[in-house]
Amino acid sequence: MSMGARDTGVKAGRSYDSSRRRELAEERRSATLDVARAAFLSQGYATTTVDSVAAAAGVSPATIYKTYGGKVGLIRAICDRALEGAGSVPAETRSDALRALSNPRAVVDAWGRLTAEVSPRISPVVLLLRAAAATDADAGAALAEVEANHLARMADNARFLARAGFLREGVSVTAARDVLWFCSSPETYELLIVRRKWTRKQFAAFVSETIAAAVLA
Repeated sequence: MSMGARDTGVKAGRSYDSSRRRELAEERRSATLDVARAAFLSQGYATTTVDSVAAAAGVSPATIYKTYGGKVGLIRAICDRALEGAGSVPAETRSDALRALSNPRAVVDAWGRLTAEVSPRISPVVLLLRAAAATDADAGAALAEVEANHLARMADNARFLARAGFLREGVSVTAARDVLWFCSSPETYELLIVRRKWTRKQFAAFVSETIAAAVLA
């Protein structure tokens, strides 16, 4: 009995230590990405270096190379995190859960809110990549990957609308995809929120109203 108690205690201690190490590693990862994002957006892609990010984040350049593979890997990780949104559950997971709803307007209203949540996180980084892609092949490759994933995601959402019978007669899946893509594009975010100073609430309403008017039955 006492042997079993000692064994259980050791396992619990190791489990605790392992969990704490993972928490600390995630905190360091998050802090590094915060520093990198701020550096990229304030200094530009070309000017920002792995060494400068490492120094500001308090980690070694070797750690960044090992974890992300370099500067373009940092950008990809920043984009991936941005797409998760602000909630504890990733935005894509929350979006997929909406497919259980039978009310199409409730779906697109929720999509509008999710777009307004995610766009301020991802759009500035994509716009940064777009500017850098003109002179940097790695940035161009990262941009192409992000844009392809975005279009594929909107196509998947459009197919859901079609399967559920939510599309208006005469509206194709391709047309619906393009409306969804437009509403969630970084350019639309830049025009309305950055340039025209719309609030996120206004932006969310615009997205949902535009989708509803353009494609819903």
